[in-house]
Amino acid sequence: ALGGAHAKLFASRGANVVVNDLGGDAFGTGSGTSLADKVVDEIKAAGGNAIANYDTVSTMDGAQAMVKSGVDAFGSVHVLVNNAGILRDVSFKKMSEEDWDKIFEVHVKGAFCTSKAVWEIFREQNFGRIINTTSAAGIYGNFGQANYSAAKMSLIGLSQTLALEGAKYNIHTNAIAPVAGSRLTATVMPPQILEKLKPEAVSPLVGWLCSEECKENGALFEVGAGAFFHLRWQRGKGFKTAQESGVASIEELRDNWSKVTDLSEAKTVKSIAESTGSFMA
Repeated sequence: ALGGAHAKLFASRGANVVVNDLGGDAFGTGSGTSLADKVVDEIKAAGGNAIANYDTVSTMDGAQAMVKSGVDAFGSVHVLVNNAGILRDVSFKKMSEEDWDKIFEVHVKGAFCTSKAVWEIFREQNFGRIINTTSAAGIYGNFGQANYSAAKMSLIGLSQTLALEGAKYNIHTNAIAPVAGSRLTATVMPPQILEKLKPEAVSPLVGWLCSEECKENGALFEVGAGAFFHLRWQRGKGFKTAQESGVASIEELRDNWSKVTDLSEAKTVKSIAESTGSFMA
């Protein structure tokens, strides 16, 4: 639902769109062509231009084939929206190695493979936009989703690093945490809530972040139901040991724990350089 909404918005603005969907279910099993074909048919019926692609994004061969289909059809590629996702929700006690690996295969390796497949093209043309789809489960954690939460947090780190490496080539990478009705959220949200969370309400943010005009890079946003929020890390004032060696005792840490955990004077930390510098002050 989210991917389809994004694709239709891009097409309505004149973009040539590759709609990729392996066609499996929400749990990562099966395959088929109907999901991608349906979106392409709707785009064409509205006067847009799109092709379907059914390759898996969780292998380099699949991701490269997907990108090649777009280049062959349209000449190049300028935007990548990583939206592929599945669920294997289960408590950590019951979680299998397969439950863990399958989630990382689709969400994390999938984003790696697709981003790698477009990276050289983006560098050579000095333009590219990547959107990685994370989740509130990754930002805050969620019961029964240890695998999904860890994978979604991984995408934030990937996004921030690609933003740094791509900046001088005009490649901007941002992450969004959507709250919207989809095949995945339908498994965890009641229908009356889903009705208010239209996937189409997320797509304008994706469209703006991917525009030439937008200079945002390396950012994280929560989005849904017409609301848009920018998130950043904050750090408290903290505590530094008085010991000349720089090694605090457990007791000293215990006695100053309220200072360590005090966020009343928290400040935003914007980079790893800024973070590391705090330890040297």
